[in-house]
Amino acid sequence: MHLTVGYLATPTGDDGVALAAALARTFDAQVDVVLVVREELPDGHPGRAEYQRLLIERGERWAAQAVAALADKGVAAGSTVTVGESFAESLVGFAEEKSSDLIVVGGARDGFFGGHTIGPVTGALLHSSPIPVALAPRGYAEDPDDVITAVTAAVPTRPGDDNPLPFAITLASAANLGIRMLSLVSAENLAEAASVREVRQMQVAAAEENLAVAARALPDVPGIESLVADGMTLESALKKLRWDDGALLVVGSSRFATPRRIFLGSTAARILAGVDVPVVVVPRAGDD
Repeated sequence: MHLTVGYLATPTGDDGVALAAALARTFDAQVDVVLVVREELPDGHPGRAEYQRLLIERGERWAAQAVAALADKGVAAGSTVTVGESFAESLVGFAEEKSSDLIVVGGARDGFFGGHTIGPVTGALLHSSPIPVALAPRGYAEDPDDVITAVTAAVPTRPGDDNPLPFAITLASAANLGIRMLSLVSAENLAEAASVREVRQMQVAAAEENLAVAARALPDVPGIESLVADGMTLESALKKLRWDDGALLVVGSSRFATPRRIFLGSTAARILAGVDVPVVVVPRAGDD
């Protein structure tokens, strides 16, 4: 496995590095830390090129600090400083060149401690990346997991919704982790069903089907579980869930996403806002 870590010399960047360390130790992954320096367009001023050089040198020092932090956690990593107009585009371009399995970043720092807040860079990645994006919750670096111990997949129940279960199974099988299929039930689903009972029956049936899929794919992995969490709202359903140390949640893209691209839908965005564990957002499956 290969991880591309988008780094900024901020607490957000530290959160992403801490998550990369846990992922790297779990999956024995190669890691590259990437810092993107804003491109200074030439305007004829003799100091513009010198200023660009100074920005790159400062970026190299910051990236070296991130590599040193990973080394302290027993993870070897390389570093790259690149110049570009868009942090997200430059990060995706590097990850594609390296055939990365995950892009790892921290969330914005203006949300509640332990939650996920989508800032401009994260938002750009979550509406365009062809590579799964792993997001560290705010403050993750202050009490990080040593390793990932279990994978939860938020599976859909409506036809046409993208299912992240295949990617979650790939992750779980790579490190012999337990896997949990999660179906969320709320009264908000009543517009699509005649009663609360019908909604729950639909969700339970989907959960049982996903359990069978995982059991066939992971016959030797212990701890396969399928559960339904319900509440009046999606947020109240999420509050009933227990997350152990080392948990990782995998969610899919919107049904409106372009094939093989991430497009964060409203449900996935609400899930992100309601959990305090690392989350991987998976691109929509291809048409084939």
